[in-house]
Amino acid sequence: MIIDNLNRKILKCLQQNSRQSNAEIGRQVGISSPAVSERIKKMEDLGIIEGYKAIVSPFEVGYQLKAIITLRAFMGKLKPFLEKVKTFDEVINCYRITGDENIVMEVVLKDQKHMESFIDQLIIYGESKTQIVLSDVVKLNEVKSM
Repeated sequence: MIIDNLNRKILKCLQQNSRQSNAEIGRQVGISSPAVSERIKKMEDLGIIEGYKAIVSPFEVGYQLKAIITLRAFMGKLKPFLEKVKTFDEVINCYRITGDENIVMEVVLKDQKHMESFIDQLIIYGESKTQIVLSDVVKLNEVKSM
């Protein structure tokens, strides 16, 4: 399926607020509610729209620190780490990357003591580097150039 201009507009509406009605999206993009529904369904079926989620503020639920942690895995420790990382509640995003490090994680932590404890769990898998996030510059997970 080729993403036409109308589908781009629908996707932008959904990215801004996925809870708005098809009628509201239709008003914004200039088509009927059933037409919006049909286009959304087709994009879901094709995997263009992967899902919908609630975005929870980590700060409002008790996590005062956000950090970016990179990991350079020790020989033979990458695969065990890839399984272990799925069990860490602190990890909100994790990517396997190219370059000197193997992994980059976005984590949320309650405080400095929690950060220390979390980093201590990483030591057996490799060498880590931690940067504290000061603020979010781009927050939405939008595809900007479709």
